[in-house]
Amino acid sequence: MTTRIVVKIGSSSLTGSEGGLNREAIAFFAAEIAELQQSGCEVLLVTSGAVAAGFRSIGYPTRPKLLHEKQAAAAVGQALLMQAYQEAFTSHNITAAQILLTRTDFCSRRAMNNAVMTVEELLRQGAVPVFNENDTVSVDELKFGDNDTLSALVANLLKASMLLVLTDMDGLYSGDPRKHPNAVRYQHVEEITPEIYAIAGGAGSSVGTGGMRSKIDAAKIATRGGVPVFVGKVSEPRDLRIAVEGTGRGTYFATTSNSLPVKKQWLGFMSTPLGSLHVDAGAVEALLNGGHSLLPVGVKRTEGHFHAGDVVEVLGPDSRLLGRGIVNYDDAQLRMIEGLPSRQIVDKLGEVHRLEVIHRDEWITLR
Repeated sequence: MTTRIVVKIGSSSLTGSEGGLNREAIAFFAAEIAELQQSGCEVLLVTSGAVAAGFRSIGYPTRPKLLHEKQAAAAVGQALLMQAYQEAFTSHNITAAQILLTRTDFCSRRAMNNAVMTVEELLRQGAVPVFNENDTVSVDELKFGDNDTLSALVANLLKASMLLVLTDMDGLYSGDPRKHPNAVRYQHVEEITPEIYAIAGGAGSSVGTGGMRSKIDAAKIATRGGVPVFVGKVSEPRDLRIAVEGTGRGTYFATTSNSLPVKKQWLGFMSTPLGSLHVDAGAVEALLNGGHSLLPVGVKRTEGHFHAGDVVEVLGPDSRLLGRGIVNYDDAQLRMIEGLPSRQIVDKLGEVHRLEVIHRDEWITLR
């Protein structure tokens, strides 16, 4: 059995079609997680459902659309959700521990290191850490997307052996099986290609915000960090254990990467880029295949306002994202030297701290 498992459960699996908690479903998932824990696994749970659990209790007839209404519903629903988890896990002599996070929490490496220490202690004490987005203070442009992204970040940060993203679909299909009876399910995906993204569906259920595309995004983040991923259905007793063992009802996404250092995880998936650099074909080759740093001669256009030490995105001639890095120049300086060979940099700027625009040690490839 795998040692450390992250399980993500979405709103549609925890609530009724009209909102409100499905306590039978929560009891079922608690029992599945308890069995995994009893077999020797450490289990971390990433849950959605606070807004869906709370909007009827606060008086809304349907899931609210306005941000402050969703935050009010989450304030009520999060308490109901954790109460339900506490009761369900207590019947298996397991303590549930609440951990609420936002994207801005992940921007601070110190905060993340503290969170890791807390979670490690909870696991040592036999508790199940229950992660959720802090919907009450989150803003739409910084949200995780039905917590799929959050589950991938947690899996990478805690160096999990596997991430299981549970949904009401039994994996990724070549087409929507509800509309195309001949659609074929992918049992294994070795690489997440543009073709895989092209067949991923759109919006999720009426009570959730995720869809298959957000799960593919999560799988890409997790596998890039060295964590294999299962996306599929768990609805019968022992389904969760079967999924961990490799024969579950869903799609398995393989990884060929080793676990990323925390710094690289932060740079690639948690930091906030403050600008963009457009580079030429030579720079693309140097960054992606040569293991080299980015030099001013390869930069063709600079966008945004940033300072040395900030994170920027790097895009190729086709405007596709190549990766992110920590830049060594202010944007005004970089505009003065973009496209120039290194020997002309000092003449243009005077003394400089580093010649590289982005050093290879401060870079992560995201293509």
